[in-house]
Amino acid sequence: MTVTLGVLYITIGVLFTGGALAALYRIVVGPSLLDRLIASDVLLTTLILVVGAEMVYNGHERSIPMMLVLAATAVLSTIAVARYASGQGTRTKEGS
Repeated sequence: MTVTLGVLYITIGVLFTGGALAALYRIVVGPSLLDRLIASDVLLTTLILVVGAEMVYNGHERSIPMMLVLAATAVLSTIAVARYASGQGTRTKEGS
């Protein structure tokens, strides 16, 4: 590994760490539920990118199922919270 690639990998790691910490901060401090939802999506996306970068770094493809599980979790959690926030998850038929 050359020095340039080493510096690049360290830089990528620092940027991923900074993004994850910023998302965690917004999850904890976020003033509204939707701010926390967006921050959790950013955090899950960052985790997917970290796993992808690790696959490139080590030259394997074994982590693709984990990336799919993280993506499915992000989509399903976004749908669930969006339905809860809009009130569609608690509506009942009129007359019952």
